Amino acid sequence: MQVDLIPLEILRPHELTIPKKVDELEKMTNRWKAYVLPLVVDMNTGVILDGHHRHQVALRLGLKCLPCVQVDYQGDDSVELDVWPNCGRESITKEEVVQAGLRGEPFQPKTSRHRLSDHLPPISVPLTRLLRDAV
Repeated sequence: MQVDLIPLEILRPHELTIPKKVDELEKMTNRWKAYVLPLVVDMNTGVILDGHHRHQVALRLGLKCLPCVQVDYQGDDSVELDVWPNCGRESITKEEVVQAGLRGEPFQPKTSRHRLSDHLPPISVPLTRLLRDAV
């Protein structure tokens, strides 16, 4: 699974985050001085499928790019979508996820639950690298 550095301005969240989780993750990220897990994004739209809290940390830290695994969200059946228990919805579609990201009208935290057939690779991309442009 390939990990690419993607400019922050391309990434589009489709879900809100939990501030306390962002605070905790920011502390851990600063302690590690690196990102140790890539985000998962739709290669066609830049919509974030997994990694909303990591994205928020990047905004706080003023990073310019993030390590991401890009997937063909609509075309790849191995990217499974479900809803989290007690999220207030019975179901959700990939189209709804993409539209929420493109319109800037995010769902509540922990609404969509994405599963990939492959596990995300462990990484260690220094924050000093992520402060520079992706290219």
